[in-house]
Amino acid sequence: MKKEKVFPRLMGYAGKHKILTYLSLVFSAISGVLAIMPFVYIYFIIRDVVQVAPDFSKATNLVFYGWMAVMFAILSIIVYIGALMCSHIAAFRIAGNMRIKATEHLTTIPVGEIEEEGSGKLRKIILDSSSATETYLAHQLPDMAQAMLMPIAIIVILFIFDYRLGLVSLIPIILGFLCMFKMVGPKMRKDMAEYQNAMESMNNEGVEYVRGIPIVKTFNQSIYTFKRFKGAIDNYSHFCISYTKRCRGPMIAFEICVNSVFAFLIAMALIMNGVKATDQTFILNLIFYIVFTPIISTTLLRVMYMSENTMIVEDALRRVDSILSIEPLKEAGNPLMPNGDEIRFDEVFFRYKNKENYALNGVSFVAKENSITALVGPSGGGKSTIASLINRFYDVEKGSISIGGVDVRNIAKEKLMDEISYVFQDSKLLKTTILENVKMGKKDASLEEVKEALRLAQCDDIIAKLPDGLNTVIGAKGTYLSGGEMQRISLARAILKNSNIIVLDEATAFADPENEYLIQKAFQNLSKNKTVIMIAHRLSTIKNADKILVVNDGKIVEEGTHDSLIKENGIYTNMWNDYQKSIKWRVRNA
Repeated sequence: MKKEKVFPRLMGYAGKHKILTYLSLVFSAISGVLAIMPFVYIYFIIRDVVQVAPDFSKATNLVFYGWMAVMFAILSIIVYIGALMCSHIAAFRIAGNMRIKATEHLTTIPVGEIEEEGSGKLRKIILDSSSATETYLAHQLPDMAQAMLMPIAIIVILFIFDYRLGLVSLIPIILGFLCMFKMVGPKMRKDMAEYQNAMESMNNEGVEYVRGIPIVKTFNQSIYTFKRFKGAIDNYSHFCISYTKRCRGPMIAFEICVNSVFAFLIAMALIMNGVKATDQTFILNLIFYIVFTPIISTTLLRVMYMSENTMIVEDALRRVDSILSIEPLKEAGNPLMPNGDEIRFDEVFFRYKNKENYALNGVSFVAKENSITALVGPSGGGKSTIASLINRFYDVEKGSISIGGVDVRNIAKEKLMDEISYVFQDSKLLKTTILENVKMGKKDASLEEVKEALRLAQCDDIIAKLPDGLNTVIGAKGTYLSGGEMQRISLARAILKNSNIIVLDEATAFADPENEYLIQKAFQNLSKNKTVIMIAHRLSTIKNADKILVVNDGKIVEEGTHDSLIKENGIYTNMWNDYQKSIKWRVRNA
């Protein structure tokens, strides 16, 4: 994204508040010019005092000049406040619109794309990138208007009184610009992108680390177990330190230059007028320049921060665009209604983004209507990928997936979502009441329907122990549920939704034996007269499935019932034998 496109892009999000941004620029520019005037009137006071000394009674305009200086100072502040009011209203609206647009776009893209990007990264982009534009529009942009107009006014004033002193005053300004260029030149754009990348990586890995804390505590591991998180922190630290060191020299030189104008003026005064030190006009001009030129350093700092923040906003917009550029899930041109709930995979090939190898390599199978089809096999074999393709978390690269004889890509998105309930291995509940969490499965459900769904999901004991029953807010006042309890609430949501197809992805993975037993009972209620796809590592949970598919290296390598697969003496048989050994394992007292 080119620099000149930043402002028009931001205005594209402004809507009817665009006029407020333009008003803020005008008011800020006017405020900057008004802020110069008190220095002029202070000079007039000094001039009159010097000219009439020692008979100060002749300085009759001092009070007038003083009030004029105060008036312009107050007027400058009032106009600047007006500029900030306009800029803040517009900035909040623009940032809000950016967040709304990015969030709305997230609802249209495949769920798998969201998972690949990472929740921490997406959160940071949507919140922090829009916040960066908010700061830019609310503060930096009005200051930019001042920074663009004030140098012109300053230069004009510098040459009005004594062009020679004006030229001398420009020397440190030019040197300051050269030092500034070393910090905010073209390389800084790359540095800003690298900084944001490091922040995103650290944020994303931090979220994953927090999610994994139970495992860390269980096995008494340190942070070094999560090498990616530590690597992200080290990368961020290395960049910040190296960048600070690179800017240290130019920043010191810049500060020296912009704050040493008076030294150049005094040196030039001694060279140019050393012999005629009593030249009153020259002395008055010199005093004016010494009083006036400190404003130059403030103006130059604004110019420097203006360049830096423009690059930050460029990068922020680029990151928001990285979300908006993700292709949304393609809608069916002429949506068709499935005729039944049979699921069919026909020579399905799929690979994840930026991966060379196929996650699924020619997978074909049929899950009959009102039957239970179990997927088992080694981790990373493709089980979860098969489950995620059924309800279009991704779209297949080759082949097709159909429900009731209709390709899922030709089923309306809303209809497909209504047709399928997906229960994840690590279900998440929102920080709201149990009632609202369950009603996400069916918004117009009655209270009795919710209670019945909770009963079928074996949640009566959970509700009984909560302080406010169904109206208990999860996560509030120390009220939390275990992994198995959250899973049962999620199952209640799926039961209430009453979809024809159920996908269970390791739904008992984080359950203790007691919760697993209750979850299995809830499964029985959930699965009645449904087409069920079940992924499980605990083979006892799928022993009675109508069909078991053994998935390995992206292929269906074995298929049949439990008994028929045992007879084949293949991968499933080995898995079953290993499972039987594991459940017999006990810790014995010495």
